[in-house]
Amino acid sequence: MAVPPRRHATALETVTVTVPEAAVEAYESAIGAVCTTVGIFEANPEGTLWRVEGVKDVGHRDDELETALTLAQLTSGVSADLTREATEAEGWLARTYEAFPEQEVGQRFVVRGTHLPDTKNATRIVLTLDAGVAFGSGEHGSTRGCLRALESIAHRNPRRILDLGCGSGILAMAAAALLHKKVLAVDIEPWSVRVSAENAARNGLSRALTCRLGNGWRTPEIRRKAPYDLVFANILARPLCLMAKDLAQNLAPGGTVILAGLLRTQIRMVLAAHSRQGLVLEKTFLEGDWATLVLRQPYTAKTH
Repeated sequence: MAVPPRRHATALETVTVTVPEAAVEAYESAIGAVCTTVGIFEANPEGTLWRVEGVKDVGHRDDELETALTLAQLTSGVSADLTREATEAEGWLARTYEAFPEQEVGQRFVVRGTHLPDTKNATRIVLTLDAGVAFGSGEHGSTRGCLRALESIAHRNPRRILDLGCGSGILAMAAAALLHKKVLAVDIEPWSVRVSAENAARNGLSRALTCRLGNGWRTPEIRRKAPYDLVFANILARPLCLMAKDLAQNLAPGGTVILAGLLRTQIRMVLAAHSRQGLVLEKTFLEGDWATLVLRQPYTAKTH
């Protein structure tokens, strides 16, 4: 049966900045550091300006937000005014539910919120997420691209799988359910690790997912379990570029990596960074303005 909307104990606010495309990544990262949900929307018909907004408790981690926005300004060279708007909790949840209908993705998956009836699907793998904390819910182009990419490489039957920057855990769960393998899911945010574990339990996948707090490739457990046959990295374009060398060193010969969190306009930059490490592009999946890249490590590559 459908789950009734939960009441939020504190007042909520929506914080918003409007920036040019080149600064989206920096400001999405800044707002995402303190907000439980983040959205990116076109702010003009030409697609040159984007609105980045997040929802948070009023007064919660305001000092951190200010610091993160200052860093975003320094790294992007773009100064943006932050606006705040009171957000009625029940109304926000209602809009979230309305914006999160059941979604079929690719040929194998269906993503469903907890607010929807729990019905069986004989032909698809059902991934159930709490719509109230539904970042990585399947509605974002990056998540959809990753799920489609996973379908395309499932026949390789990878054994050692890593979801780096797991967010809601949706990609780790999809891989575990489709491939019947265990997955290591790691995120730098404690909240994401907790949500991933909760979602795994909700979907009966607790035994398949190992959810850990960690800082990328510096995480001891990630290095201990390397090399990997499949790595998901649905993060942001510039961090992906910075981690390209570590990724290549921890990817098994013949291994596959699915990269996402980048705009179409950032494909060349991300691809160049990984090509320099010897990885080869196999496929590109496009979902709106977002791109997902599937790259492979040649069998001749050496691992640590």
